[in-house]
Amino acid sequence: MRSPRQRAFWTLLAVLLLAAAVAAWWTRDQWAGQVQPWAEQAWRKATRPGADTLPQDRKAASANAGGAGSARGGASAPVAPTPRKCVQQGRTIYTDQPCPPGSQEQLPDGGAVTTLPR
Repeated sequence: MRSPRQRAFWTLLAVLLLAAAVAAWWTRDQWAGQVQPWAEQAWRKATRPGADTLPQDRKAASANAGGAGSARGGASAPVAPTPRKCVQQGRTIYTDQPCPPGSQEQLPDGGAVTTLPR
């Protein structure tokens, strides 16, 4: 059982949180546009974390893993080719080969190409 002072505190806290939520909902048109880019970036990092989100000890371990894989010789899996994005006359082609003549090579979008067909 809580004392009357504790009940009053928790009740006041709940009322304040509810009032803050209602005020945020009521004024969402004023601040939602400013928060949206930040929220999208945070969502992208949470759902598709990159190497920059690894802790320092994991970054070092993943950097060393590339060298350790080549030391194993035939036991390691083949290295996947680097994807390339080639743009030519409004058409976009993703390939692991050099871009065809007359096309412009660009960096692939983050997360756009994850695997290449054999």
